Amino acid sequence: MSRLQTTLLDLKDLNVYRATLAEFLGVMFLVIIGCASPYGERTIDHTRISLSFGMSVATIVWVINSVSGGHINPAVTLAMLVTRKITMVRCILYIGAQMAGAIIGILILKGLICNWQLAYYTREQLNITECGLALNTLGKEVSPGQGFGVEVLITFMLVMTVFATCDQSRTDLHGSGPLAIGLAVTIGHLGFIEITGASMNPARSFGPAVVLGDYTNQWVYWVGPFVGAILAGVVYEFLFAGNAGTTKVVEFFTEVDYNPENEPFDEYPKTPRVASDIPT
Repeated sequence: MSRLQTTLLDLKDLNVYRATLAEFLGVMFLVIIGCASPYGERTIDHTRISLSFGMSVATIVWVINSVSGGHINPAVTLAMLVTRKITMVRCILYIGAQMAGAIIGILILKGLICNWQLAYYTREQLNITECGLALNTLGKEVSPGQGFGVEVLITFMLVMTVFATCDQSRTDLHGSGPLAIGLAVTIGHLGFIEITGASMNPARSFGPAVVLGDYTNQWVYWVGPFVGAILAGVVYEFLFAGNAGTTKVVEFFTEVDYNPENEPFDEYPKTPRVASDIPT
């Protein structure tokens, strides 16, 4: 079966819509839990926020990986599309669901906490607005260009981790893939949360921006993660993957039915594997 046929069949496959729902719920719970983490303290605890986002990602990826691949991030989804691991139909459905999940999650969070929390915070003091719903903003004296560079860097690291944990051609992977991905998110926050808020995820930034109607420097949190994710996907797939090589590069550009795992396409998993199915 060709990839073109598979792309068209995705529109009729109920499993694709089940996976889309999983992405919606995954991002919804990610923003509810992660974006709630600054609340209840008079000083911002960066370690608490970092662990909240990182462990949330690890848990959610572990839960929905077998259903959707556990992307919960448009940057990851786009990198999977560019490296031809998923179809265009799946990419569009996933990203739409992720955006919707982020907005719904922030609306739920707003209803739960905005009446009583964070009245003492201002953007100028702590990189957060009053009742700011963890809106991503640039730190004091951080330029948009610097913010863009940070988001490229930390998203690159995250997506490299994602691709490494789902590399079916490697035999040296042990332990928990979802935990490795969650730790990559945690590290990105610990290092750069004061500079950009350490988004690494356009959906996570988009939800608060829509609900608050504040799109200041929002492009940083879209273009940066997308560029970092695409670079990471291409670098890992063609330079670091267990089956990397010139043959793979040639097949990528010349084969209509290119299979990144060098397996017969009819045997390719219906659900793209991201973090489980790792030998233990």
